Amino acid sequence: MNLLKINPQSFHYYKITPIHSLLSSPKTPNSSLLHYDFFFSSSSSSSNYSQISFSKFNFRNPRTNVSNKEGSMWSNEVESFDLFRDYEDLATDGTVYNKTLRLVECSMFAAVAGLAYFLSNSLAIENYFGCFFALPIVISSMRWGLSAGRKTMVATAMLLLTLSGPVKASTYLLMHGLVGLAMGSLWRLGTNWGLSIAVCTVVRALGAIGYVVISSFLIRENILALITINIHASLTYLLTAIGVNTVPSMNAIYTIFGTLLLLNCGFFVFLLHILYALFFTRLGMKDSLTLPRWLKKAI
Repeated sequence: MNLLKINPQSFHYYKITPIHSLLSSPKTPNSSLLHYDFFFSSSSSSSNYSQISFSKFNFRNPRTNVSNKEGSMWSNEVESFDLFRDYEDLATDGTVYNKTLRLVECSMFAAVAGLAYFLSNSLAIENYFGCFFALPIVISSMRWGLSAGRKTMVATAMLLLTLSGPVKASTYLLMHGLVGLAMGSLWRLGTNWGLSIAVCTVVRALGAIGYVVISSFLIRENILALITINIHASLTYLLTAIGVNTVPSMNAIYTIFGTLLLLNCGFFVFLLHILYALFFTRLGMKDSLTLPRWLKKAI
C-alpha cells in the first residue's frame, strides 16, 4: 500500500483569495497583508493520512500608508534618540558640559579677584598682595583660552565698578588686568620668556602711564609734569655735586623717566613670571608651560 499516493477526492478545500476582492471588500481591515490559504490531505484505507498546510503568506503592499502602530514605534525611537543625545551632551567630554564648566570657572575667578582687590584696598594692604591680582586671569587664559581670560578680566572690572566705583575698576584694569591678560595669552600660545617679559613690561608701563593720567584728571593736577620736574631738579643737583656745570635737557629727562619706568615694570613682570611658574608647577600644569632651562633645572 502506497501511503504517499494522493487521492484527488480527499481534498477538503483549496481557497485562494484574489487581491481585488481583498482591496474592495468592506469587511477587510485597513492593512497591507494578503492571506493565501492552502490545505490538502491524503488518506488511505488504513486511515493514515498526511496533511500539509500553508497559511498566511504576508506580502506588503508598497502603496499603503504606515500603520498607527508602526508610526508610534518610530516616534518612540526618535524620542529615545533625542534623549540619548541630550545625555551625551551632558557627559564629561560633551560640548554643553565644557561650556558650563568654563562659565562657572571664569565666574569664580572673577569673583575671587574682585573680592581680593576690594579687601586689599579697604585694608590698605594692596602693596603686599598686588602680585596675586592678575593670577585668576592667567589661570583662565591657560585653561580655557584667550576669550576666557578676556571675559574674566571684564567680569572682574564690572564687579569692582559695582563695589568701588569707576576709579578702582579702571585702576585694576590698567595695573593688573591687562598684564594678566597679556601674560596668560602669551603663555597659552607657548612663547618664550624673553618675548613674554618684554610685551608684559610694555603693557604694564602703558597701564601705569594711563593710571597717572586718570589720577591727574581726578585731582586736577599734572602729575607727569611734577614727576619730570622732580627728576630734572634731582639730576641737576647731582651733576652740580660732582662738579659738572651743565643743565640737562627735557629730552634727556623724558628718556631717563621712560628708562626707569621700564626697569621698574620689567623687574615686577619678571618676578611675576617666576612666581606664577612655581604656582602652575605645583598645580600640575608644568607640561603646558614654556620654561627656560635654568628654571626647569631649579624646579
